[in-house]
Amino acid sequence: MKKSLFLTITMLISGNVSAATDHYVLREGDYVRHLKVSKIIDDDYTITADVDFESAADKAHCSETISGKAKSTGENELAMKKHSESEASFCELKIKLSPNGAKIEESKDCDTFTAKQCHFSSGDKELVKIK
Repeated sequence: MKKSLFLTITMLISGNVSAATDHYVLREGDYVRHLKVSKIIDDDYTITADVDFESAADKAHCSETISGKAKSTGENELAMKKHSESEASFCELKIKLSPNGAKIEESKDCDTFTAKQCHFSSGDKELVKIK
């Protein structure tokens, strides 16, 4: 009984350790964007995206983070939808992965999650995969 319980716990722990997590970063002007993508099982993922903005010229700054569960929506594409607690809106991040990076596109309702200067979208720029 003790051996089978030990083996079960060991298998559960080792299964969680083998979950793949990829990290991405983009430094551009006054912005730094980070993205963490963790594959849970099959087409289920956990996404954490953050953006930091600091402008010495404008004396403006902000730092925002969003995270949640994501689903695969196509080959090398993920989507995460987060409901705003204060408003009846959703922020949706669409992530396109490549072998060397990731691009993030955000929906218009992500404004409720961020300050004016901060936005998660990387535009046409690609966050570089950290190896």
